[in-house]
Amino acid sequence: MSRMSRRRRDDDDANNFIEKVIYINRVAKVVKGGRRFSFSAIVVVGDGEGKVGVGFGKANEVPEAIRKGSEKARRAMKAYPLVGGTIAHEVLGRFGAGRVLLKPAAPGTGVIAGPSVRGVMEALGVHNLLTKSLGSSNAHNLVKATIAALEDLESAEQYAQRLGKDLEEVYANYTVRPAEPVGQPPEAS
Repeated sequence: MSRMSRRRRDDDDANNFIEKVIYINRVAKVVKGGRRFSFSAIVVVGDGEGKVGVGFGKANEVPEAIRKGSEKARRAMKAYPLVGGTIAHEVLGRFGAGRVLLKPAAPGTGVIAGPSVRGVMEALGVHNLLTKSLGSSNAHNLVKATIAALEDLESAEQYAQRLGKDLEEVYANYTVRPAEPVGQPPEAS
């Protein structure tokens, strides 16, 4: 396979991802001739269907820092279980002094979150979620705490089995329903 065809396929794959810049920080180093500036960027990349990764890039220019962060985020992508545009259960993630609480929400709620957590959730493909940031408001800590919370996430089936409940009870508690098959009317109870 030639390099050209491989590059085109990589470009096609890159177009399918959602890329969000969460935070850009300017850092100044004082040297003999004055100040030397560099930049760091937190970038989130996801496919909008349950996979997301976070990357941190540092460079002397902003575009280069974003590019480096994007590459690292693509390499760090992992899949997380979603149920009908939200998560199956409440989860708390911790990193440093930052804590992030994620709660499932009913359809139509939207993503209620601050900018750091919202970027991760939108790239992941979550459409309905309630969140609360507890503790640090540092963007680095919040993003890493959000990823830690996603690591603790279980699928709806695993969660129901762990609690010893029926799957329908879990859906009733969190007002989350699995997607109805297309073209079939919902069953009457």
